[in-house]
Amino acid sequence: MTSIDQQAVIDPEKFQVTRTVLVHATPDRVWAALTRDDLIARWFGQTASLPDLRVGGEGVFGFDGFGEFAVRIDEYDEPVAFAFTWTNQPSTPLRDDNSTQVRFTLAPDGPGTLLSVVESGFDRLGEGSARAMESNRSGWTGELDELVVFLESAHQTVPDGRTA
Repeated sequence: MTSIDQQAVIDPEKFQVTRTVLVHATPDRVWAALTRDDLIARWFGQTASLPDLRVGGEGVFGFDGFGEFAVRIDEYDEPVAFAFTWTNQPSTPLRDDNSTQVRFTLAPDGPGTLLSVVESGFDRLGEGSARAMESNRSGWTGELDELVVFLESAHQTVPDGRTA
């Protein structure tokens, strides 16, 4: 695994958490891992449901011990950019004061993919913004490490016969 940034970074002036990693997998494989329910749950939380893969489509991500978090797709530009807004409170609908936006960008890099994530909008969370940024900085460090390990491990066949 090759990481460009060793861990996610907080920009307190922009209220953002960012991280960039180099994944030794094609953009198509990385895109699938970011957008397919069955693959998302292999590296990000334990459950994922994105039944409507289009801008405005809604779903949930589930994390053991934390609950399910509402998600709305904001950008879907295969295989270049994928963004969603999600709540920071389990089992609650999305609102401006309880959600942030996560945006992934993918760029080919030789035989691999340069993957960047920017989570923004923490300033809308009020007094809890600093704590939320620190929590999500730690979260993106761990979750993207899991994604890299998942994608760089031996090719795995998923239920529909495609390779992850």
